[in-house]
Amino acid sequence: MSRRHLHYRRPLLATLAAFAVLAGTAAAAPAATPRAAAPEAAPIAATPLRTLDDTYYEDALGKSGTALKSALHTIISNQTRISYSQVWDALKDTDEDPANPSNVILLYTGRSEPKSDNGGSVGQWNREHVWAKSHGDFGTATGPGTDIHHLRPADVTVNSIRGNKDFDNGGSAVSGAPGNYTDSDSFEPRDAVKGDVARMILYMAVRYEGDDAFPDLEPNDKVSNGSAPYIGRLSVLKAWSQEDPPDSFEKRRNDVIFDKYQHNRNPFIDHPEWVESIW
Repeated sequence: MSRRHLHYRRPLLATLAAFAVLAGTAAAAPAATPRAAAPEAAPIAATPLRTLDDTYYEDALGKSGTALKSALHTIISNQTRISYSQVWDALKDTDEDPANPSNVILLYTGRSEPKSDNGGSVGQWNREHVWAKSHGDFGTATGPGTDIHHLRPADVTVNSIRGNKDFDNGGSAVSGAPGNYTDSDSFEPRDAVKGDVARMILYMAVRYEGDDAFPDLEPNDKVSNGSAPYIGRLSVLKAWSQEDPPDSFEKRRNDVIFDKYQHNRNPFIDHPEWVESIW
């Protein structure tokens, strides 16, 4: 990989800070009702795409198909890995409720929940592997099992209902999680995060290509994939990515992961058009 990807991060942060002063762009709160009033989170500027294209994505520009996927894999594989225990604190930062910095927003329910209310009991939130860890049998190993680009806070009960099901449309309404549906072999998240789910899945497919002792993760157009390193349904995920483009919450999350934790990005948040280019 080009060495320029290894050295520009801190200068880029300075550029972002300057851009924030000039542009004053702030992340907007997702549609969720916080449990208790608290001071608003500090505004966070969106990362200038021109800066990213001139530095981070330089080796991917102008490519398509397998060549684009390969270039992006090289770029995003340069990351700092965190442990599974460190994921707790990271999610309290990446998924902070913009309207209440004491809370996080839960992925499937959209509920604003106190950061301190994490654990394994009913009513609490825990760490949801959007790419189910049994799809490739990577568990919570440092790598795909701790990659916070696809780990999100989720209600314990709803997380259990989703289990390791593939993603698809349809099913019965999920109790306590309006807008979510499930059946015996698939799960459909609420509309506001359908694109988020799709882009997390596709990030994992590009990041983990079987060249670092982990399985080659790939989407397919099936459900009931079980323990195979596949997840579906690809056609539905592509549609979700188009129907629900990246919002300010998702973009801020990508920036926080890049700036403070893994120092890599989900390219499909920055360039949603690359989904169709690769798949």
